[in-house]
Amino acid sequence: MKNKVVPSQETQSEAMKIAKATQKPGQTKEQTKLVAQGIEKGIAQYKKQQKERSRQADKAKKKAQKTKQTSQSIETETAAEVTTPTSENKSTLLPWALLIISWIGFIAYVSQN
Repeated sequence: MKNKVVPSQETQSEAMKIAKATQKPGQTKEQTKLVAQGIEKGIAQYKKQQKERSRQADKAKKKAQKTKQTSQSIETETAAEVTTPTSENKSTLLPWALLIISWIGFIAYVSQN
């Protein structure tokens, strides 16, 4: 079953103002009421469309934020992966450098004696 939405008092009075403003000479009160009801329906439909557009815009905005957040986290992870091998290379390079320097020092010491 369809729920009939009753327009607000403000919408009804606004519709009646518009109907009276566009009233033709010789138009009865009943006809003016019918015109006002049509205007009310139009206003209700317009508001419904605006709510739907607003919802769609909010969804798109949230989706864009989520996408941006995901891409930033991927960039952060990628940056962390890039820096991790560099630090590993430095940590593996240091022992080898110390070993080579100590052997050079040992050979220089033995050759002088």
